[in-house]
Amino acid sequence: MPPLPVITGLGFITSIGQDRPAVVRNLRELRHGFEPVEFFGNPDLPVKVAGTVKGFSFPTPNWRDWRWPEHFAVDRELLRGLAPHGVYALCALQQALADAGLAATQLTDGTTGLFCASAGSPFLLGNFLDQMHATRGERGNPMGIISSIAGTLNFNLAAHYKITGAVCGFVSACASSSHALGYAMDEIRLGRQQRMLVVGAEDMTAESIVSFSSLRALSNNPDPATASRPFDRRRDGFVGTGGAVALIVEDAALARARGAHIYAELVGWGQAGDGYAVAASHPEGAGLRHAMLRTLADARVNASEVSYVNAHATSTPAGDHSEALALRAVFTATGAKPRISSTKALTGHGLSLAGAMEAAFCALAIDEGFIPGAAHLEEPDPVCAGLDLPRTSLAEAPLFALNNSSGFGGSNVCHLLRRPT
Repeated sequence: MPPLPVITGLGFITSIGQDRPAVVRNLRELRHGFEPVEFFGNPDLPVKVAGTVKGFSFPTPNWRDWRWPEHFAVDRELLRGLAPHGVYALCALQQALADAGLAATQLTDGTTGLFCASAGSPFLLGNFLDQMHATRGERGNPMGIISSIAGTLNFNLAAHYKITGAVCGFVSACASSSHALGYAMDEIRLGRQQRMLVVGAEDMTAESIVSFSSLRALSNNPDPATASRPFDRRRDGFVGTGGAVALIVEDAALARARGAHIYAELVGWGQAGDGYAVAASHPEGAGLRHAMLRTLADARVNASEVSYVNAHATSTPAGDHSEALALRAVFTATGAKPRISSTKALTGHGLSLAGAMEAAFCALAIDEGFIPGAAHLEEPDPVCAGLDLPRTSLAEAPLFALNNSSGFGGSNVCHLLRRPT
């Protein structure tokens, strides 16, 4: 039997909490993390709500002006090469390592790898390029590239933690950290690594969020209580958020030998492309349907055995519609009826962060014995007929939990988690 990857540590910097107890409480109670915002100091912008990351502040591109909760240790030398989401990531990874009972000295022998996902920092990249243009190329921040481009997480975290195992960054838009987790599973299943650190993170800045307005992808609803409502007939777009989530994934034999707590087993994953459009889902959810079926086949699990699906559903009209059709094809058409919700109703859409964040939520649901409800759902879209969308959280422990992610270009990735056996 190949090694079995399991989750032994979790770390959260999210709009619904900066630690595991807060996140669990808010998932159970369906308490969202949205607040009114004014991006670019422009009250005329139609985007009025975001999933804010409390306790962190990045008012300027200068790291000397940045603030974070004082119980996190952020080295000033390291800070020079970080973006705002790098600070989030460092804090989330510190949490996850402590949760898993691991010291930094245990990560350096080549048996531990690091896979990360982010879109980089438009906030810092714009500033860096503006400075270059203003000086006609004669002056620039020496850490400008390292802190701003899409590999900034793996650059900084691998060097800081002296990782000598596999190190890679993943860029597939909103499927990025799901790819990172899937390939981390394979590193363990193939015996290449014994432990993987998986981190997804994004800035929570105007530059990272407002650009989606030109795609008509963002909600213009000014009410934090209803702006994000996946699968609801009146949804009008997603609510942006940032933050970071870190997962410690280990070979089950290693985890058990050292007495680690196991949140969940990672028993399968799959991916498929839509082959359809650069910025729109396949109208019938074809790629996501194939990704779910490949995940179930990889795990050798029937659709009827899945207890819970954390849907990708971002609250956009077209995206939720295509995912509902894919879910109906995989589950409803076969007589299966798992509970389904999208926790983006609470957190907002974390872009590259989303897959790792929601896989971690699935692990919490399995470990804590509950299923998050479909928050803010008042009138389900008729396309959801046959889907079980509970309006409240349920005191049910999932046996198998499926996590869905989709990104630009039709990248679809799914993971299947199982209650530890």
